Amino acid sequence: MQCYITDRRTLPVNVDLLDCIARNLAAGVEWVQIREKDLSARELFDLTARVLELPNPHRSKILVNTRVDVAIAAGAGGVHLPAGSPAPRRWRALSPAGFLIGVSCHTLDDVRAAEEEGADYAVFGPVFAPRSKVTALAPRGLDALAQAARAVRVPVLALGGITRENTRDCIAAGAAGVAAISLYQSC
Repeated sequence: MQCYITDRRTLPVNVDLLDCIARNLAAGVEWVQIREKDLSARELFDLTARVLELPNPHRSKILVNTRVDVAIAAGAGGVHLPAGSPAPRRWRALSPAGFLIGVSCHTLDDVRAAEEEGADYAVFGPVFAPRSKVTALAPRGLDALAQAARAVRVPVLALGGITRENTRDCIAAGAAGVAAISLYQSC
């Protein structure tokens, strides 16, 4: 499973975000997580609506970061919640059938709580030192990823410092796939 997490601020100057998303949709990533934290609700809605209009030959899911309201209003396929958000089950009554709800997790306890609280998937990390941003969180490593993946039934995606070279290591450790910014933004 591949999840492209957007961040237009880290794209090369001559690359348009919608063009990069379109390329990733054409390449077959399963999920695109629109993570443009600085946009207003209206701007995020408009961006999501434009992404949903792009050709999507593999029927990839479009997810919105944090904003359940925007995801539902725009008709996105789901939402990705940061750690510490209200439990996913709280959003189920508001969301349409098939709507994915994922959670960012940084510890084994976080992953277990995400599953217990009704998440459809967990993103665990950083597994390696992130390449696209600075974080105070120490890399968790492949052993911690393996423990997290074995501890739950929901898919666990590896995040943080993901490259083409270490993707296989993440999958071998038990991850259902990878979520990344820079890996997919070499458009």
